[in-house]
Amino acid sequence: MKVTIALADDHILIRNGMAVLLQKLGYEVIFEADNGIDFLGKLERHPLPDIVLMDINMPQMDGYETTLRLRKLHPEIKVLALTMFDNENSVLRMIRSGAKGYILKDSHPSELKKAIQSVYLKGYYQSDIVTGKLIHSINRLDDLEHADVKENFPLTQREIEFLKLVCTELTYKEIAEKMYVSPRTVDGYRDELFQKLQLKSRVGLVIFAIRNNLYTV
Repeated sequence: MKVTIALADDHILIRNGMAVLLQKLGYEVIFEADNGIDFLGKLERHPLPDIVLMDINMPQMDGYETTLRLRKLHPEIKVLALTMFDNENSVLRMIRSGAKGYILKDSHPSELKKAIQSVYLKGYYQSDIVTGKLIHSINRLDDLEHADVKENFPLTQREIEFLKLVCTELTYKEIAEKMYVSPRTVDGYRDELFQKLQLKSRVGLVIFAIRNNLYTV
């Protein structure tokens, strides 16, 4: 029995080329979608795939939101992120959204096959890029593990409230609405915390908040 796959990518040439490659590798491509909304619509009209190769940057509904929704609707379907984004925030956010693996579009076909087989058989694919980003994020905050937030990093109540909301799936704009402030004010909280805590990404803020018991998962 062939492993069945669906593709979600807004670049039609890349998507079609990927479909041809997957068929040559021995997989069955059930359907292709332009974005998350298109994907979820087609999911209702086709047999459920074993695996979805999910791009991140798509119009109308991106890979993060689509993966989150898919995890709630069909947790048995495994998502393998397939993207050009190799930055730490994208990798960890996609994994946190529910992706079982992460692979770059410029990877060799043999790595793609390895990733698909691993996700299908093991339920996950532990690539070098994911491992490296996770280790970097954790090590970056090792010195903060036993830190006293109030003593070493004096935070205002609004900054603490912002940190808690950063740990959710809310966008910065939605956080601003939740805090009854402007998006610019939220940007100010974020930038101030980046400087105060010597961090560079939302992922870093999330890990800091969890490690210092400001947010419980």
